[in-house]
Amino acid sequence: MILEAFIQILISSLVATSVMTLFSYIISESFRELYKEPVLLSYCLTTLVISLSAKTKNILGWIIHYAIGFLFVLGYYLIWENEIMNKTWTAALILGAISGIIGIASWVIIFKISDYKPKIDFKGYYLQLFFVHVIFGLSAFTVYTLF
Repeated sequence: MILEAFIQILISSLVATSVMTLFSYIISESFRELYKEPVLLSYCLTTLVISLSAKTKNILGWIIHYAIGFLFVLGYYLIWENEIMNKTWTAALILGAISGIIGIASWVIIFKISDYKPKIDFKGYYLQLFFVHVIFGLSAFTVYTLF
């Protein structure tokens, strides 16, 4: 049972993170802005005093991005399985919105800690970040309910 739940969470998080990232990349290209979370993470890692190659920091950015997605879906799992919220589209929308707010707050902190100041439209970045997390929540729910 534990293995099945882990696989359910893992697959749901991989799909939801991939869908979210795809939308971030599409929005990034459409507005000619750097709204790509894994790339921004790798740049933030570059400003920290960590002796890693650029390639390793890039890979680490992607790993961190997907690990965070896993943690979000793990949170959804705990909420759903402990019946704090029902497994519904509305709940998925709400969880996605909450994830978006957490994501925005996290990026504000990440930019402060890393002292990385990208030349981006922060208002636009945070707005798209909110909406791609809503997409994340809906995607996670869709895959999660397939099990």
